[in-house]
Amino acid sequence: MILDEQEQVLSYNGEVLIFQLSKTKHVEGAADKTMNLCVRRMAFNRDTKLFVQKSSGVFSMCASHLKVEIICCSCITDSRTGIVLPCILMKEKTRDNVVKYLLLLLHSSNQFEQSFHFTLDYELKEDIRLFTGPSVLWRHANKLFYVSSDTCTVLSAPVELSSVVWTGEIENEGTVVLGIRTACLSESEDEAEFSTSDRAIWGTEFFGYAIGAQKMLTGTCFMPHAYSRVVTSVCVCKNEILKKQLRISLVAITHKNQLIWFQDGLPKGVCELPYEKPCSVKTALTSSNDLLFIVSFASGNICVIQSRESLQVASKWQKVMSVLVDDFIGSGSEQLLLLFKDDSNTDVLSTFTITDLGEVNYTSGINCKPESPAAEGVQENGLLTVRALETRLQAGFTSVRELQQHLGLKKRVILASCRTLIDLVEERTHILPTAKEVKCKMEGLVSLWDDVENPPRSLNKETSLASKVPEHFVEKLWQRVVGDSLVVGVELSDSFYLSLSDVSLSLVMDRDFSLISPIIKCRNKIIKLNKAFSALSVSSCQIEPPPKKMKWDLHSKSDQKKEFPKRCSSVQLDGAKTVTAVTSLSPLLAFHHVCCIVLLHAKKKKRQNNSLQASKKVTVCCGKILLSLEDISNEKYSIKMLRDNNFCTGSVEDILAVLAVSVRFSFQIVSSDYTLASVNSWLRGEMECTPFKECHDNIFCHKAGNMYGTVFNWTLKNPFEGVLILFCRNLTVLFQCLHSLTRVLPPNCDVKLLRSGSKGVLTEQLALALEKEMLALRSSFFSKESQAENSLPWRNEPGKKISDAPVASLLDSKEGVQQLRKKLQSEREESVLSMNQTVNGALYQEIALKIAEAQLSSDMIVWRL
Repeated sequence: MILDEQEQVLSYNGEVLIFQLSKTKHVEGAADKTMNLCVRRMAFNRDTKLFVQKSSGVFSMCASHLKVEIICCSCITDSRTGIVLPCILMKEKTRDNVVKYLLLLLHSSNQFEQSFHFTLDYELKEDIRLFTGPSVLWRHANKLFYVSSDTCTVLSAPVELSSVVWTGEIENEGTVVLGIRTACLSESEDEAEFSTSDRAIWGTEFFGYAIGAQKMLTGTCFMPHAYSRVVTSVCVCKNEILKKQLRISLVAITHKNQLIWFQDGLPKGVCELPYEKPCSVKTALTSSNDLLFIVSFASGNICVIQSRESLQVASKWQKVMSVLVDDFIGSGSEQLLLLFKDDSNTDVLSTFTITDLGEVNYTSGINCKPESPAAEGVQENGLLTVRALETRLQAGFTSVRELQQHLGLKKRVILASCRTLIDLVEERTHILPTAKEVKCKMEGLVSLWDDVENPPRSLNKETSLASKVPEHFVEKLWQRVVGDSLVVGVELSDSFYLSLSDVSLSLVMDRDFSLISPIIKCRNKIIKLNKAFSALSVSSCQIEPPPKKMKWDLHSKSDQKKEFPKRCSSVQLDGAKTVTAVTSLSPLLAFHHVCCIVLLHAKKKKRQNNSLQASKKVTVCCGKILLSLEDISNEKYSIKMLRDNNFCTGSVEDILAVLAVSVRFSFQIVSSDYTLASVNSWLRGEMECTPFKECHDNIFCHKAGNMYGTVFNWTLKNPFEGVLILFCRNLTVLFQCLHSLTRVLPPNCDVKLLRSGSKGVLTEQLALALEKEMLALRSSFFSKESQAENSLPWRNEPGKKISDAPVASLLDSKEGVQQLRKKLQSEREESVLSMNQTVNGALYQEIALKIAEAQLSSDMIVWRL
């Protein structure tokens, strides 16, 4: 039995498929002939560094008086299932020159499926391509033909072409053929346009033809027509639709031995090829995210081009039989499989190289860069690795255990401090633990105080300071529930808070908690409200400006994030009436019944002899509030905003509670052509707002939905300009209000967010702050000048006084010149000493503190301005 063999190789899902066609000839005189198409699935074994056979399959044909060949093979998408399958195109030629073509699909079970067949009176030789369907496309007599499994009929495209350079899928277009043809110039074009047209100059043009839609595509979106005479093959790297425009990225090889990269129809890079007559180009994406271009040549040579900063040849090989691209080693990225010609061995996988031009490099079963230790040292190295990992794991467990103990200790210290604070505020005697108790409970901590019965002097001083605070300073303590927030307010008396700054409230749960902290997290606001209720504003605590070296981001939302700062600083209380604290209600309701102590924290400033102010911290108990789930269900503390004769009747506490949970936004509205009368109509009509009975300038929104409870203040400076102030619960409500407002504003109306008040007011404040800073500098230095001069050692010493005689008389004699010289030397020494004056540390600290306070105030206003 004599075998005639023909082989084709194909990569599929990391495997190498070897198709082998064998024709069996029986004894002479026999009429039957059997053709077998065999397939072997070969997978790379990383241990043996060889390709091993996983499975095989056979497709048998009865081919009497036929000559059978494998034309080509490729991986295509089956349109019935959408699965990519290997596809083989077979040719059967009879004696009467009738050629039959058969298309086969190979499934995962190694079963061959005959998709369709067709017959021609000529042989396929030029630009044969397989694509989705499966379908077959070819060029014959400068015409384009194709046949698919859906029709099984040979169709002709209405185009004439000289070559097909690429066939593939384009987004929104389906299967597209990119080719070159003779330029088709329209008769309507002027002769002047012919002289400047690439098509007229070169006589050829690129074109794209969508097979499914049967329409032509503009060739200039791929590359200029001037390249149509030199390009031999193309590989489209990326295609997408952006803003209804087709964006194409491709590489092309030319018979000028060049590889050119095109982006959206324009050349972006070029690389000279090392060999002549390039045939085809394909791409590979490696593990290092490098895009490689593999160029094959007619001589059997291969070169790889990298596309990092520029196109350059990375590697090249000679006498290559075939090159495949796939993930052969299972690393998740693509590698190149180079199959070399070996006349001494009939196996196509006898001599090969797998590489990605990086870490992966296998050659003929030998790993050039071993990925694992030598076989004799694997066991020993593995044992050492396991021991090292066990040691690291044990150290990690020890660190976690120590961290848990440290966190538990911190928690117990905080709880003990909270109990001490509660006893101090409620004027109960707190018994301090002894050193032994501390050592027992706190795992070795040493007490910070001596074991004596009397409390320390510092505690006595703090208690005496709290007792000096006036008894009747709290006018009223109230609480309200607004949504999921609890608002606690303290109304202060005039005689108490005018001399205070940095005022804040704290809520402490009045019960013994062993697992949670009794301190309730809350945020503070100060409501500025005069007695006549004619003006209303909300002041939240300012935060420090960003560092001066940082760029200001005018489009950031940092200004909207500072309404709830963690700490208050430098809050002016002139005219302040109420301090509020807002906290989340849901965690408190988990305890069903809660009693909270309300603490007031402030700094009381006292003027000393040197005109500086010394601050002393004051903590005062304002009372207790009771909260239960039953009271919340009965809406005992809910706000009640009702309408009565076109007015909103709500208590002052209800209004302050709404303002406390809201965020303040100011907008300047300017209209150049029309008056702003529509804003009032919008507030009273669409927003269903009614003014407060005590304050007509501020109005309350009764509109159902998210915008209910929003407070507006509309001030009209003139018919064309006004300021709208909104108190909203969140940014969503703000956007809804602005969206509704923009629909009623006049056209060409300018709405501007006022971030930190009006520019005029801030300018006046800045002028006053700079004046105070200048006065502070002058008073700090000049008021202490005499004190510094008196402390200098060279002042008022005996023997230093020299008679103030005329200079002319001193120059008449030698003794006079000597006296003048001594005087000049003395004045020089005094001048040097005056430039190195020193003051004591307390005086310098006093001066620096005063200057820093003045500069901080002006810097804050500059930042806001």
